[in-house]
Amino acid sequence: MPQIGWFEILIIVALAIIVIGPKDFPVVVRKIGNWVSSIKKYFSEIQKDMSNMENAVAEDVSLEDLRNDNVQNAEIRFAPFQHLNEHTNPVEIVRAACAGLIEGEKDFGGQFNLILCGMRQNNDSLDVAKLAIETTDYKVVGFDLAGAEENFPAKDHREAFYMILNNNINATIHAGEAFGPSSIHQAIHHCGAHRIGHGTRLKEDKDLMNYVNDHRITLEVCLTSNWQTRSIRSLKFHPLKFYYDQGIRVTLNTDNRLMSGTNLTNEYLLAHNLFGFKLHDFREMIIMAIKSAFIPHNERKKIIRKIANELEQDFGLMPEFIHRNK
Repeated sequence: MPQIGWFEILIIVALAIIVIGPKDFPVVVRKIGNWVSSIKKYFSEIQKDMSNMENAVAEDVSLEDLRNDNVQNAEIRFAPFQHLNEHTNPVEIVRAACAGLIEGEKDFGGQFNLILCGMRQNNDSLDVAKLAIETTDYKVVGFDLAGAEENFPAKDHREAFYMILNNNINATIHAGEAFGPSSIHQAIHHCGAHRIGHGTRLKEDKDLMNYVNDHRITLEVCLTSNWQTRSIRSLKFHPLKFYYDQGIRVTLNTDNRLMSGTNLTNEYLLAHNLFGFKLHDFREMIIMAIKSAFIPHNERKKIIRKIANELEQDFGLMPEFIHRNK
């Protein structure tokens, strides 16, 4: 199947939590220990010099890889306060990440923006919200709450989201991945989230699911990652197809390309192989993703027209597409 990843809501995170069996535990702990040590060393080098941060964004986030995966637009999440030390300050970190994106766009094309993440367990959401407001000129298009859901409810971060929404900044929240639909309820009704990261357990609350559908709140679905974190017991039980059939806005994403060992093309292929999605379904998902992007409305309209034209020219896909073999 051709690469058709025009838009990806890409989540960059530091760690993926993997539930493993007892007999594998010692081996995996050693591997994770070595990996964490390498990551710490990597980030300590980045933190010494902001030029290293620019290079990390331009090269190690790998806009070249994204473009090779045919991703033309992406929103890249990162937690700036995870990079703080005596050599750095928050604004410099965001400015350097922005410079890296601009450099990557010049080299490889595409349009890439930043979403700043507050971490639930670090209780830094208010500081990150203030930083997002301060750095909207540095390609910051949104604010996110990430980290452990259990014991760190979204409603405890209402003040940060009150500030974000009052300053007309977009909000997305990781919810309904490791915890039940109450986490999604809080993200929407206490914090005003415009999108939900994952939302795997939304189907457990029908009324809330209908609300999400009626208000066109987008679910950022990550198939491979959800299986790796055991949010689902098997990929074949993932609710993506169920949500899509209900008319809910769903998008396909990688969550994190490095830790999950995937890319957007693989996620599309996985959706095709698991659930029988066809090209016309992917057309709908791609356009839903652009409609949900944290960019100005008129820009979204232009991108949708461009995508529609490409899909018509390359695949003969039209809005009124009907599968002739049915």
